[in-house]
Amino acid sequence: MRGDEQLHGRHGRPHVLVALAILALTITLAACGTSTGHATTKVSGSATASPSPLAAGTTAVPSGDWPRFDYDAQRSGVYPSSTGINRSDLGRLERRVVHLSGVADSSAVELHGVRAGGRARDLIFLTTTYGQTIGIDPATGATVWRYAPPDIATYQGSRQITTATPIVDPNRAYLYAASPDGFIHKLATATGSELHSGGWPARVTLDPTHEKIGGALNVSGGSLVVVTGGYIGDAPPYQGHVVMIDRATGRITRVWNSLGSNHHGLMRPGSYPASDSAIWARSGAVIEPGSGRILVATGNGPFNGATNWGDSVLELSPSASRLLHNWTPRDQARLDVTDTDLGSTAPALVSVAGYRLAVQGGKDGQLHLLNLNALNGTRGGAGGRLGGELQDIRSPGGAQVFTAPAVWSHGGRVYVFVADGSGTAAYTVRVAGKPRLVTAWQNGSAGTSPVVAGGLLYVYDELQGRLNVYDPTGGQLLRSLPAAAGHWSSPIVMGGRIILPTGGSPANNASSSSLFIYHLPGR
Repeated sequence: MRGDEQLHGRHGRPHVLVALAILALTITLAACGTSTGHATTKVSGSATASPSPLAAGTTAVPSGDWPRFDYDAQRSGVYPSSTGINRSDLGRLERRVVHLSGVADSSAVELHGVRAGGRARDLIFLTTTYGQTIGIDPATGATVWRYAPPDIATYQGSRQITTATPIVDPNRAYLYAASPDGFIHKLATATGSELHSGGWPARVTLDPTHEKIGGALNVSGGSLVVVTGGYIGDAPPYQGHVVMIDRATGRITRVWNSLGSNHHGLMRPGSYPASDSAIWARSGAVIEPGSGRILVATGNGPFNGATNWGDSVLELSPSASRLLHNWTPRDQARLDVTDTDLGSTAPALVSVAGYRLAVQGGKDGQLHLLNLNALNGTRGGAGGRLGGELQDIRSPGGAQVFTAPAVWSHGGRVYVFVADGSGTAAYTVRVAGKPRLVTAWQNGSAGTSPVVAGGLLYVYDELQGRLNVYDPTGGQLLRSLPAAAGHWSSPIVMGGRIILPTGGSPANNASSSSLFIYHLPGR
């Protein structure tokens, strides 16, 4: 398959909970004409950490926001503040299960202290595959508001979906969310009401039946950054686009096309002779800190080093007006022919000892270490030169990588955490001589995109339906929390809670799924 790779052999099992005793009252909540149920229970999971005694009353827990996929614009996957959950707390976590009408085959985001429903509360935001965006109170599991695209009935139940994680505007008043009809919506975080002014909602594809909004949304300066790819089965025609939208007005300010890059607006896919080269990684666009340059990776498609940029890592100017540099593997033509997308994941940024580095995975079972100052081995501009990477090293188990790595600096070392269908591994970055990745530890547990929060590593094993919590430096399993099988989802952790959507299928057209909230008592 090319472009969107939903059938990658790692999709979840049917949406059933792992069998366990649930001690709580199941509450049915009427919200916006639909119902969402939740139940709370003490978590029963395997552990090597000893539970700490339950504190009297509610322990003070620091609040925080998780505004976008992998926390920040560079997609580090690291929450930099205290979460309130330490190793000793893992044994006393409780679990709240929220039953969703639809599947959030992505990640949630969260804001604390939103004035909604008549009081200040924390709110989780997630978008289902058919474009419903939901605001949920994590302290109760109640749906506070729900937004549904007006045309949802025309594609609900079909293969036309979105897997894009929404993003909170830096002003915290608005949320941006995608829908399968090719639009980006600007919603009020307090109410879910949609803004209709200027260019909002903003159309980012002229053919949403062929071009999918799959990668997470991002924000850079005054712009919302959106990427597009293709659907399962790689039904041409489609092209990968980077679309820049002015957050204030909703007007598109720039479009960069991975095929036909000399065209500077949205193209109707059939109007250009080449197809594919999707930008479909879960991370979407990665923003380099400081410079604001944009990094994306493309999937299978033609490459000529001039206008067509299939199977390449691309560095764009902050406005997406120019392609500055590219890394294209020596075997690009083979990757294209064998459906071995480089762009199944996006670059993970690594800064160490003055080097600007990136780690790029792919469906070739390799991790490629790149020098952002000389992507193809030279300091020249973009062109047809192939190769130039610093190192190639096997991914965990040599499996295809569809996930977003997490990059964590600790104790004078930089760790890169990668999970795939064959295992989870930590790599350290050494710079003696020239930068190299060295395996620090590895196991055989599958995982989606890892995150590091509060000094703990969280990896969702979507095949076994477990959320595994590790010591990030040594790889010891500290706790394995029961969840349900899934697909592309990954956790977020802050404010004494772990938030994990689950579910998903090859076609992503399931009608229901479960959201798991693991929380400290009283949270």
